[in-house]
Amino acid sequence: MWVELGHFALVLALVVALVLGTVPWLGVIRQDSRLQAMARSAAHAQLALFALAFGLLTKAFLDNDFSVDYVARQSNTLLPTWYKVSAVWGGHEGSLLLWALVLALWTSAVARFSRDLPLIMVARVLAILGLVSVAITSFILFTSNPFDRLLPDFPIEGNDLNPLLQDPGLIFHPPMLYMGYVGLSVPFAFAMAGLLNGRLDSAWARWSRPWTVVAWAFLTCGIALGSWWAYYELGWGGWWFWDPVENASFMPWLAATALIHSLAVTEKRGVFKAWTVLLAIIAFALSLLGTFLVRSGVLTSVHAFASDPTRGLFILGILIVVIGVSLAIFAWRGTSLNNESRHALLSREMFLLINNLLLLTATVVVLLGTLFPLLADALDLGKISVGPPYFNLLFVPLTMLLLVFLALGPQANWKRQAGDTLLMPMIKVLVAAVLAAVVYPLFLQAGAPWYVVLSVGLCLWVLGGQLVDILRKTANADSRWKGLRRLPRSYWGMQLAHLGLLVTVIGVAFTSAYSTEKDVRLVPGQALVINDYSFRFDGVREVPGPNYTAQRGHLVVSRGDWQAELNPEKRIYRVQQNPMTEAAIVGNTWRDLYVALGEPLDGEAWAVRVYHKPMIRWVWCGALLMALGGVLATLDRRYRLRTRGRGEA
Repeated sequence: MWVELGHFALVLALVVALVLGTVPWLGVIRQDSRLQAMARSAAHAQLALFALAFGLLTKAFLDNDFSVDYVARQSNTLLPTWYKVSAVWGGHEGSLLLWALVLALWTSAVARFSRDLPLIMVARVLAILGLVSVAITSFILFTSNPFDRLLPDFPIEGNDLNPLLQDPGLIFHPPMLYMGYVGLSVPFAFAMAGLLNGRLDSAWARWSRPWTVVAWAFLTCGIALGSWWAYYELGWGGWWFWDPVENASFMPWLAATALIHSLAVTEKRGVFKAWTVLLAIIAFALSLLGTFLVRSGVLTSVHAFASDPTRGLFILGILIVVIGVSLAIFAWRGTSLNNESRHALLSREMFLLINNLLLLTATVVVLLGTLFPLLADALDLGKISVGPPYFNLLFVPLTMLLLVFLALGPQANWKRQAGDTLLMPMIKVLVAAVLAAVVYPLFLQAGAPWYVVLSVGLCLWVLGGQLVDILRKTANADSRWKGLRRLPRSYWGMQLAHLGLLVTVIGVAFTSAYSTEKDVRLVPGQALVINDYSFRFDGVREVPGPNYTAQRGHLVVSRGDWQAELNPEKRIYRVQQNPMTEAAIVGNTWRDLYVALGEPLDGEAWAVRVYHKPMIRWVWCGALLMALGGVLATLDRRYRLRTRGRGEA
């Protein structure tokens, strides 16, 4: 009965989404404020229905109701309770229901926190989000229903959750990633509503920008959590593989980063409006493309959901309709933007434009590398693999070039900037950055590849530019402290996000250059030395788990007076009999020591993989700083000062 109630709630959610996607449009056409106001009530009702459906599906997992096909495929009585909850979104059907729930949450949030926006704009935005919800909910009900029963014959025991997903990463990573993925539908809706409304000005950019930044912050955290999860769970010691599904989340992040900067120009100067709208369309389209790639069955990846081509065609149809309709509206209303004016070569607008072009070029590089093997296969050109060499060859130079302009952009004035006033204060910074770039890696590691030297130099160049800019902005204050306090939160958010990027770049450079890896054969009592750390292998013993049996290794790592224990495991899950490697990691700010247990060899010997990874945690700490910078920027008080009114925007 509870399962049928969940199914019914999902059907009602589709009905409410249809109301949300149509009735407010009727109110806009008739200039009827009562019909427009219905959008808010429908948004909240839709969220309640999706939450009910999701909650009842979760109950089916907790009750071990294997008469539900999805539960039988994704769970088992031996599965720990917390993994039964995360198993709700561990497969195709449940993850789509989570997608729809997150969309409903964003829609309800827009309805709740847009009380001071013109009603006609809110009605249009919510109606567009309602139409997106109609498409996703229809996809769930007609091709991927998580409430389908296996009656009258159903198994008494479930198939179990994929062992790779039986990890805390599944609890946090997908919801966080979806909050970012799906959140990009909000700036898309604002862009389409602004086009249809004929108003794409500074106020519109101010309304759109905080939603974009919050979605971007969630997406940043989601990608970082996925990287961290892959690092310790897969046992490979890597944190990024340029996997197609990893790229599927990275592409909208790049586009959203460009969108944030473009919105800043539109908000401040009222220009770049066409560019901003186009970026909003691209960012959301790339989110839908990621959904298609993960669920269409066209990709082979440890991250992809196995799915049939019918589902892929349905999502592809949604993608084509969204892109086609939005670009048609853009072409129809684009002539009304009237925002094209010439910009001085040395101005903040020009630097932000260069920033956007570089980010969009990087997006195209990743897109081509991801889709080219699929196109080659479809055209019978053979199986072609595009791996890290391609991405590193093209993406790394673009990142370096981006850092060059990142130091100058925030310091440039709007409209026009004199070259000497912009560049002269940065000469000392440039000299110091070059010297430090050469000396620091040599002092730290007694050797430095070119990309480490270049990365350190450019990051110090940007950091020096940040300090120069802060000093310049506080120079006329009564005291430096008062000047710092008067700087707006959006400014500090920008500086923190840029600092996070620098931390990540340094982490990537040092980890890539100085990581040490050894695959060795060890017997109990034998030791291995890597970078002055001694790893003594004390053998393996069998330990029971809740739904697996593990061979747990015991290693003691020491350096001088410091000592720690590492316990990597080789697990066999009882139901599916799948082996899984659980790495053991001990680390600090400056390095990780990482051990993965391989296969048993002759006698008591085991294959063991040992890594020393310097500054690996900087990669994720930098991402966290970027996300915190985004959140801080949205707390700026100007985003709480809305244009009041209930009439035409």
